[in-house]
Amino acid sequence: MRMALFAYSRQGCRTARKVMSCFPEAETKAHTMERFEEEGFLPIRPPSKSLYKEVFAWADALIFVASCGIAVRAIAHHIRDKMTDPAVICIDELGHFVIPLLSGHIGGANELALKIADRLEACPVITTATDINKRFSVDSWASKKGFLIDSMQEAKAISAAILEKNVPVCCDFPVTSDYPNGLVPGDSGDLGIYISWKKRAPFERTLRLVPKLLHVGLGCRRGTTDKAILHAVETVFEENKLDLQAIKCIASIDLKSDEAGLLKCCNNKGWPPVFYSAEELMAVPGDFASSEFVQSITGVDNVCERAAMLGADKLLVKKTALDGVTLAVAVEQMEVCFG
Repeated sequence: MRMALFAYSRQGCRTARKVMSCFPEAETKAHTMERFEEEGFLPIRPPSKSLYKEVFAWADALIFVASCGIAVRAIAHHIRDKMTDPAVICIDELGHFVIPLLSGHIGGANELALKIADRLEACPVITTATDINKRFSVDSWASKKGFLIDSMQEAKAISAAILEKNVPVCCDFPVTSDYPNGLVPGDSGDLGIYISWKKRAPFERTLRLVPKLLHVGLGCRRGTTDKAILHAVETVFEENKLDLQAIKCIASIDLKSDEAGLLKCCNNKGWPPVFYSAEELMAVPGDFASSEFVQSITGVDNVCERAAMLGADKLLVKKTALDGVTLAVAVEQMEVCFG
């Protein structure tokens, strides 16, 4: 975690040091006024707006040891949206109160504030409605699990509804815990949550939470363009009602590790490329479509299906050829725990 701290008095610097000592594993940058500058603290020099802008973009968490007013004025011009804004926390200079101001759920400010308060023996001041009413917080839980929130508009609707009633959740994975306060199992209704890598909507208004579980095994002719590769992936996913947001990796044989079109496609879409040796691919157990021609070129009878299954558990889409690209899709197993 990257943590930036701001203190505006000598006592504030002492409290900031206590906070930093609680997180020795974090990468920290501490700042204070020029006249209070001391070892371990960088100076805040006027005009300070550029400093706050730079730190807001760099940090996972900003901690202001100061009044809420100072913190609000410092960050006001840099707030974008709750999907990308860092956690912002305010602590009074004596360390009595810890107040999350921004990104309480997705940014983790509420959870971080609770940790800081516990270690400083301070009072956490949590104001988000789902937390104080002890109801399920969908954006906070999804963020912890690493699930993509498909629509922030629907997430807001869920958070509002869950304060008034139980909301149904449909899940394509085994649920290994009790359902939390605010959720019930269900697969129909006017509003609900769907946890899956499939692209469908079981509710009239569906908030889709998408885990990254899909391995796309891919082979291609030498010189295949990034556009051709992207078209093939998009076509296969559309035909099989799979969500592109669920892609965990694009897997292939190491002979393709320098394939410019493949690397460009992965880079543009943010899909991690993974490459395996022929020996690793041949060791994957299973019944795969076999090609003598592919084996004569690569040393493997099937690249895409074997690459997709390496690290996954079930083959969803068998070898499919499209414009010089062959691909297959496999999925990892997962269990859902609301604890």
